[in-house]
Parts: sequence; structure tokens; C-alpha cells
Amino acid sequence: MIRQKLYLSPAKILFLLSFFALHDLAAQGNGGAGAMTERPSAPANIITAAPQIDGLVHDDPVWQAIPPITDLWQSQPSAGSPASEATEIRIAYDQETFFISVVAYDANPGGLVVSDARRDAPLDNTDCFMFILDTYHDGQNGFVFGTNSQGVEYDAQVNNEGQGNLNTNRQQGGTIGGVNVNWDASWIVKASVGDYGWSAEFAIPFRTIRFASGDNRIWGINFRRNIRKSNEIAYWAALPIQFDLNRLSLAGELTGLNLRNPGNLKLIPYVLGQAAKDYEAADPKTDFTADVGADLKYSITPSLTLDLTYNTDFAQVEVDEQQINLDRFNLFFPEKRPFFLENAGLFTVGSPGEVDLFFSRRIGIGTDGQQVPIIGGARVSGKIKKSNIGFLSMFTDEVEEAGIQQNNFTVARYNYEFAQRSYIGGAFINRSGIGEGVTDDYNRVFAADGRFGLGKKAQLSGFYAQSVTPGIEDQTHSFKFQSQYEWNGLNVNAAYTEVGEGFNPEVGFLLRSAFRKPELLILKQIRPKNFIGILELRPHVSYRGYWDFDGFQQTGFLHVDNHWEFKNGMEVHTGINFTTEGVSEDFEISEGIIVPVGTYDHREAQIVFFTNQSKPVSINIRSVMGGFFGGTRKANSVALMLRLGERFNSEFALSNNNIHLPEGNFTTNVFRSRLAYSFTPRIYLQSLIQYNSVADLWSANIRFGWLQQANTGLFLVFNENHNEFGISNRSVTLKYSRVFDVIK
Repeated sequence: MIRQKLYLSPAKILFLLSFFALHDLAAQGNGGAGAMTERPSAPANIITAAPQIDGLVHDDPVWQAIPPITDLWQSQPSAGSPASEATEIRIAYDQETFFISVVAYDANPGGLVVSDARRDAPLDNTDCFMFILDTYHDGQNGFVFGTNSQGVEYDAQVNNEGQGNLNTNRQQGGTIGGVNVNWDASWIVKASVGDYGWSAEFAIPFRTIRFASGDNRIWGINFRRNIRKSNEIAYWAALPIQFDLNRLSLAGELTGLNLRNPGNLKLIPYVLGQAAKDYEAADPKTDFTADVGADLKYSITPSLTLDLTYNTDFAQVEVDEQQINLDRFNLFFPEKRPFFLENAGLFTVGSPGEVDLFFSRRIGIGTDGQQVPIIGGARVSGKIKKSNIGFLSMFTDEVEEAGIQQNNFTVARYNYEFAQRSYIGGAFINRSGIGEGVTDDYNRVFAADGRFGLGKKAQLSGFYAQSVTPGIEDQTHSFKFQSQYEWNGLNVNAAYTEVGEGFNPEVGFLLRSAFRKPELLILKQIRPKNFIGILELRPHVSYRGYWDFDGFQQTGFLHVDNHWEFKNGMEVHTGINFTTEGVSEDFEISEGIIVPVGTYDHREAQIVFFTNQSKPVSINIRSVMGGFFGGTRKANSVALMLRLGERFNSEFALSNNNIHLPEGNFTTNVFRSRLAYSFTPRIYLQSLIQYNSVADLWSANIRFGWLQQANTGLFLVFNENHNEFGISNRSVTLKYSRVFDVIK
């Protein structure tokens, strides 16, 4: 057994921060390898006649009159070399719309890889073209748009250059951090394939994005092209190997934009009908309900937006993925509801996935996962010069049978950005019980946070927060200090987090409460030449430890690993973990099996293997074997991805835990099946079938969507749950929503 004694005090953490910060400043002061190369720049081209958006760039005189951008530089496999295939990018705009076209030449257009035709399908493993617009030119926030040769619509919002938490806990179901893929905007793209390769045209209304109006404006911009046959990624503004399109501080510039307020007032009503039956009720019967509601979006300025919502509904949203808790701490489920996703990064404060001071799933979802009706609310979000502003106020109704009363949730967020990727800000988060006879039912959190960039390579960041809850007076604080150094394939992170015993963010998310946590990560990306087909090696070591305020270690996790990424798209991860789990109170890990108080020191080996995800058939396997609470655990998961052309995609995944403890043995299984067929990029049929062995629960979520603009349209949703006694509930929902542009 290995007992870990590593503990990094706040003073040691600050020493590490200072060391890497000084290292960065010294490197930049000496020039040479530490100096940044000049970023590329291109002029914006104003036009009086719009191009025909049909994907046929070569045939359009508007495009042919504009000089193209042609120089793209590889990030992989040969970092710094010119792209292996020619690319022509043209940019234009008129008073209402921003246009981009691309001609992606390809010597083998018959071999173009298109893995998924659904809107917002991941483009990483396909031949694709993407670009990011830093419309505020702040080097931090932007809008991503992309497509492939089939004209798929992909869009996302980026905040804080896409950065999230230092350690992503494996319990978390979904991506966290500064990339919001679920954001959906109103825009058009068309693509075409020919003997030259493929081409595409984008038309993005100015009222879809946020920007500052005025003459001679400058936007940050960068382009990415994937050439999948050679596993190649190329950018216009060349990037060090560890960065991607989200690294806005290294983007190029688009100059000479003369922008006016386009006006934007959109009304988005919906109508809904539902038939539902609860088979576990005393008198099971089918209930028929009908509902209406609406959202309203108004651009106060081109960079500041007011959103109003009434009787908010999310019937079309995919259900959560099943998880099984094998520990004493909370599970994380990501936000998927559209209203809360726009500008979500602006409201983020804390440590994502671990100490989220604002977690929007607390609004409209009860503690047991039950739906709580949202009466309505308002949000103001955007930017005024260098100030980011966010205000959200939502009202929820009571659920009498669950003991939930009416509540108001209010969040106010502000930060001011200044040079070198830096900002300072604050937040106020409040929940107040409302209604007749309600007193002293509130919870408030006050927070301050900031980030200080040290050149292009390093930064210091952190937050401090206090909660206010009637009856809780002591240890109501939380804070985190973190450093990060990234350059030339080296990534070094160090952080210290503390959460007081009385800290209570009722509108937030805590992975665990009452802890002190140091953590450290050192990772190096290595690109060997002509070494057994290797594209990249990523050796790394990380550590995180949790202690309570009596000095008792709750968790220790020392991870030593290497990732072997091959040029053919295959990847293998080989690692070993040294773990400590300190149990201060007996807990039931499975029915009838109690883990007693004690400290458990173990080792475990892990291996991850996955094949080229761009192939019609691919597989992903993860296996962990080792000690576990005084016994052993074998944790294995396998996922099979199968696609037929670009229209049919499927995933079959099984996660199994086989656990042997002195107190007893048990196994857990979670099965997940995803099937999707895209009739067109905007018409789809999707299903998510799941089984959870601990709850003995089968669930089915089947959705048909006929999209119009910004994830509105016609939706037909079927949900059914089975437990050990048979069907527990079933529902069929039909919903139609539409965007009306009141001001065009």
C-alpha cells in the first residue's frame, strides 16, 4: 500500500504561480523562442449585391471579384508546414449580413469523410471548415461557425478562450468550461462537391451575433480546415500545437468593418400538446394537456440583448444520461435547456464542475429531478465597451406534492476586461422563497473573481465567495487560486481550492463540501519524427488531494500517464493511479453493503484505447483495475460507433463495474444506445435508450425534429420508463415553435 502525504499549502501554491509567471516574462523579454510571431490580417470587403447562397463559389461573380485568403498552416501532423491542399477563403459583408465562402481543394473528393449530417454534429473527425469571430476584439469571447461538404450547420459560443476546469472529474456527464456547443443561432450555409474538392457559403445576419457598432472596427478571426485523409488540421493564424480555434488571443484580424445597429426584435412562441400516463398512480389514466408560451429577444444595442420568457418549456431537450454513484459525493449533469445556454459562459463563476456558484439546473428542476414549472423571467446580457454584463431573474411555481414552493432566482454578473487576457469581476446569486407567509427563506452568494494574464503563455486566476443562509454563520467561504502555463507543448497547472463547512450555494453546484484541495498538472506534448507511426506523445502527471478542516485526508489521486496518438487516428492511453480514500463515516455503497470508517490506500492500472473515429466503424474501450475501499474493482466500458453514410449514426455503450469488498460483492451496469437518422441537416429522428442496473430502470427518449431557425420548429417526443414492475410512466409530446422577426 502507498500512503500519500503530499500537501501543498497556499504559500507553496503561490510560489509555483510566481515561478511560472516569472519564467514566462523572462522568456518574452529575451525574445527568440518566447516571442510571438506577427498575427495575419485581412481587410473586410463591403458589397452592394449579396452572393447567391448555394455553395457554388466558382460560379458567383460576387465572390470572384474578392481576393482570396490562401495561406493555412498545419498544426498537425507537420506543425508549421503549409497545408497539403489549397484553400481559398473570401470575406464580404453588407448592411445586414456577414458572408464567408471557402473553396477546399482536394485531390480525392470521392474520399471526403462526412460522419454525421445532424445540426451541431461534431466536426473533429470529418473533412470540415470552421471559423471563429471575436466580434468584440477582446481576445476572449467569440462565435464559432462550421460546416462540411454536406452543408451541416455547426455553431457554438466561446467564453474565456474555451477554458474550463483544471481537472475534469470522470463523474461529470458532459463538457464543461467555456465552449457552449448547444447555443443555436439563425444563419444559413450551403455546400457543394465537385471534381475540385468542395466549397461552402455562409450567410450570418448581424442580428444573430453581438458586436460593437462604428466605423473601422476590427474583429479577431481565425479559420480551421480539417483534411481527414491525412489526419491534418490547418489554421490561418498559426497556433502552437496545444491550442485550437478557441485560442482567440492568437487569432488574426479582420479590419475595416463599418458596422451599424441592424435592429433585432424576435418573438418565439410555442404551442404544445401532451398525453401522459403514470402507471404507478392509484388510478392510472391518460392525462391530456395543452400549453402555450413564448420567448422575446430584443437587441438593446448590437452588443447588449434583452431576453424575456413566459411559461418556459423544454420538452424537445434530450434526457440526461444515466449515471451510477460509487462514492460519497454529488454527480454532475450538464445543462441542456436552450434558454439557459445563450451567453451561459458570461454567468459562470467559480470552478466549473466542482464549485459552480451559479448552476442553472437549480432553476426549474427539483432536488429529486422532478420538473418545476417556470412561470417566466428576464435576462440582460452582453457587453458595453470592456464591461461584460449579465442579469437574470426567473420565477418558478410551486409543486405542492413535492413540498416545493414558489421561488425567485436572481443572478447579477459583471466583469471588466483589460490588457493581456485579464479581467476583474463580481457576482451576486440569490434564491428567495415567495408567496403568502414566507419569511427568512433565502440564500445568497457574493463573489469576486479575476484573471491576470502574463504575456501569451501564463495566467493567474481565482475567486472568493461568501454565502448567506439563515441559521448558518460559520465557515461560509470558498475560494480558489490557480496558475497556468502553456507554450511549446508544455502545460503546467497549479491550484489551491478551499470550501468552508458552512458554504451553501443553493443555486450552485458543489461536487463535495468542506474541503481543502491542492492540485498540480504537468503535461508535455511531443511530436516525434518517424517513430512507429506516432503523431504525438503526451506524458503527464497530475495530483489532486482533498482534506477536511481537521486535517483528515478524504481523497488523494496521483495519476501518471502517457497518451500515444498515432497518425492513422488510433490512440492509446496507458497509466497508473495511486489513490487514497478516507472515510470518516460509514456509508452504503450498494444495497446492504456498508463501507466502514477507515483510510484506504490503493493502486490501479488503467488503459484507454480507441480507433479512428472518422471510420464507418470505430470503438472506444476504457479499463481500470485495482484496489477499491479495501477490496478490488474492475471497471470496464466499451462503446461501438457505427455509421452508414452521412445519414445514419449509432452508438452502443456499456459501462460495467465488478466490485469485491470485504463486506460483500456487487456489480453495476449502465447501457446506452443512441440511434440517429438525418433525412436532411434539419430533419432528424433520434433515440436514446438506457438501462441502469442499480435502479433497475429502462428508459427510452425518442425525438423527431423538423428544424427551422435557431433550434425552433416541429418536435415530436416520446418518453417511456420501465422499472422492475413494468412500465412506470409514458408520455407523447407534440411541440411547435417559430421565430418571427418583428424588426428586419
